[in-house]
Parts: sequence; structure tokens; C-alpha cells
Amino acid sequence: MKMISWNVNGLRACMTKGFMDFFNTIDADVFCIQESKMHRNQSDFAFDGYYQFWNEAEKKGYSGTIILSKTEPLSVCNDMGIAHHDKEGRIIVAEYATFFLVNVYTPNSKRELERLAYRQEWEDDFRAFLKGLEQYKPVIVCGDLNVAHKEIDLKNPKTNRRNAGFTDEEREKMSILLESGFIDSYRYFYPDKEHMYTWWSYMGKARQNNTGWRIDYFLLSRRLAKNLKEAHIYPEVMGSDHCPVGIVIDESITI
Repeated sequence: MKMISWNVNGLRACMTKGFMDFFNTIDADVFCIQESKMHRNQSDFAFDGYYQFWNEAEKKGYSGTIILSKTEPLSVCNDMGIAHHDKEGRIIVAEYATFFLVNVYTPNSKRELERLAYRQEWEDDFRAFLKGLEQYKPVIVCGDLNVAHKEIDLKNPKTNRRNAGFTDEEREKMSILLESGFIDSYRYFYPDKEHMYTWWSYMGKARQNNTGWRIDYFLLSRRLAKNLKEAHIYPEVMGSDHCPVGIVIDESITI
């Protein structure tokens, strides 16, 4: 089962920059999108052969997540069920036979870290939400988690120490999440691989120079480690300031 996750930074814009070329070529079983920045009724995009599930922010042109799935999930729900978290279209949960898939767009702490306190609250609530799901089935989490976990995960760790996405507080929350029972799929296969990033600023030729950050992930419940066959980053795919990431899992192995 091939899964792809991509923060498209506006689906309508990405559609004009080759989105469907990658979508059709990769032929994923499940394709998760973050930062769609639109409501479903604002387009007539066709994803033939896929069931579509959208979670839209109340604010138009902002945030938003989508799951496209060849197999119809057993159930789908949006958000955490916590009112003040559930206005920005940041979470979709799809239940499959042997696992839950959680597509998430984690809030950014913003410049001057104005949203860091809220981000810390979100992290605790999101972790509790995932552990609640895990009581029933293993969980796969994918999306833009807006944090580079280790120094290896960004080009310039020293100069970014107090910038959003690489604060000690955000990194610690990521460590706590992993320690609670999740594996980082990419680091599972490539623990020491350097210069592999998923986001680049539009400023200063960052992508051309590969001055990037790895902030897009697939995390899996540890019980799924034996099912994990591949993990990929696709830095050559353009169309957004993020690139897609993906995994392949073997559903035939008993979980």
C-alpha cells in the first residue's frame, strides 16, 4: 500500500504547477494533502478512482486538509473534537481495516513565536488524541508537522535555534511524541542521511541551494514497524515550497 503526503501550499496554485503530473505518475493508494487553502465547492477537480474527504478551515484561503483514497475507509472524521482546535481544517482521520490514518497540518508557531504557547497546547492535545486512537488500532500519522526534529533535519541549525519550527520547545514535543510509541519512518531507514529536506523558503534561492528543513513526516505506531517497507522524500517534485513524502506498507503482515 503506497501512501503519499504533500503540503501543496494552495491546491489551486499547485494544480497549475504540475500537481496532476506527479499525482498520476506516483499512483498512490492514499494521497494526503495539507494546506489546500480552499473549499471543495471552489473547484471541480477530478481525482478519478479516488474517494475524496475534505476538511476545510472556517477562514477561506487558509489551511485545510484532504485525503484521496482508492479504497473507501470504514469511517472518516474531522478534527480532534476540541472546539478551539477544530476551526482550521487541520485533521482528517480515516479508519481502515487494520489502522487509522491521520492526515495533519500542525499549526506554525509563527514569527516572533507568537503562537508558540498555543502550539504547545496543540501538541499535548494531539498526542493524547493519537494515543486514544491507538487503543483501538495502530496509527499512521502523516503531514506537515512544522518541526525539524534534530539538527540533521535542517541545513542551518545554529542560526535557526529560536526560529519557529526549531525551538527547543517544539523539538521536545516531537521527542515526547516519538517516545510515546511512534517511529519516524524516514529515520527508521535512514538514521544518518543528511541534506534530505521537505521544505525550502522562497527566499534567497533556498531550494536551488538545498537550504531546507525536513518538517513533513510519516509517523507510525511501533506495532507497524514490521509492515513498513519503504520511506521516500521526493525533493525533485516542484509545485510547492514543500515536496511530497511517502511510505509503502505491507498490509498482509498480521498487525
